[in-house]
Amino acid sequence: MTIRAYVAIGANLGDARATVTRAMQDLDGLPRTRVASRSSLYRSAPVDADGPDFINAVVGLDTAMDAHALLAELQRLELGAGRERPYRHAPRTLDLDLLRHGDAVIDTAMLTLPHPRIAQRAFVLLPLAEIAPELVTPGQLAQVADQRIERL
Repeated sequence: MTIRAYVAIGANLGDARATVTRAMQDLDGLPRTRVASRSSLYRSAPVDADGPDFINAVVGLDTAMDAHALLAELQRLELGAGRERPYRHAPRTLDLDLLRHGDAVIDTAMLTLPHPRIAQRAFVLLPLAEIAPELVTPGQLAQVADQRIERL
C-alpha cells in the first residue's frame, strides 16, 4: 500500500537550481517510492534567515515507507548533498522537509506532521498549491502574499 507524501525542497548554496533538480531525481530513486508530481522551480527570499535567495520546489511522492523511514531517507540525501547545520536557519546546500505523509498526524521529538510551518511559508504554499491545490486555501495564500517569491 502506498501513501501520498509531500516534500519541500530548497537550496541556497552552490548551484542551488541543479541541487533541487537532482534532489527530485534522487527522491524518485528512494526504496518503494516514486515521484508522482513535481512543482515548478521557484526563487524565494530567505525567511527568518540570511544568505542568498533559495531555489524551491515541492514534490508529491507515492511511497510505501512509513513517515519516520521516509524522514531518515530525506536526512540521508541532505547529508549526501553536503548539508551542514551550524546554526538554526543557516544557508544550506539542500533542505528536504517532509510536509505531509497521507493524513498522518504525528508529534514526536523527531517529526511533526503535518509540518507545523506550512501555512507560514510562500516557498512551500505556492509550489504545493501547484501540484495539490486541494491542500492550500486562498486564505493561506493571502497570508504569505508579502513574501518575495517568483516562479522560474
